[in-house]
Amino acid sequence: MHKDSGDLGNLRPAEGSVKNRKRIGRGRGSGHGDTATKGNKGAQSRSGYKSRARFEGGQMPLQRRLPKRGFNVPDRTEYHEISLNALARLEGGVANPETLCASGLVAGRGPIVILGRKGPTEVTLPKLNVSVHRITTTARAAVEAVGGTITILPLEPFDRRVKKGPAPKPKKKKAITA
Repeated sequence: MHKDSGDLGNLRPAEGSVKNRKRIGRGRGSGHGDTATKGNKGAQSRSGYKSRARFEGGQMPLQRRLPKRGFNVPDRTEYHEISLNALARLEGGVANPETLCASGLVAGRGPIVILGRKGPTEVTLPKLNVSVHRITTTARAAVEAVGGTITILPLEPFDRRVKKGPAPKPKKKKAITA
C-alpha cells in the first residue's frame, strides 16, 4: 500500500493532466485573437455555420461514389418462410399461425408462406390442415397429395404495408375541337 494513501488533505491532480481552457477571441496578444482560431473567410468562419451531415467539402461524397444496384420496394411485405421439411416435424396435424408460433417455427407476428422442396427428400409429410397467408405450387401439391387441406388467410392491413395517403386525382381529358 502507498504511504500517502490516507493523506486526503494533500491530494493533487497528476502532472500535466489539468490544462487551462483555450480562451479564443480575447485579443492578438493571446495568440487566439483576430480570427479566433477559425481561419480567414469562408462559411466556416461565420457565425451560425453548421456542416451538413456527410458533406466532404465539395469532394464527391461517399454515397455518390459507390455504385448503386437493384431496387428496394418501400412497402414490401416480409413473409416468415417455412419449408415442407419443417412442417413434417409438426405435431398435431394442424398448421396455423398460432401452432407454428407455439412450435417455434415462426418468431413473432406477420404473414407466413410455405415453401416447397427442391427435388426428392426422405421426409414424408403427414396429413395436415394448413392455414397460412401464401403457399407455393409445389408445396400445395405436396400437402394435397397426402390428403391435407389448405386455407389461405387474408393479409391484415398492417402486414400488407398499405400506404395511407391522399388518393390520386383523376386526369382531366382535353376536349377535342374541330
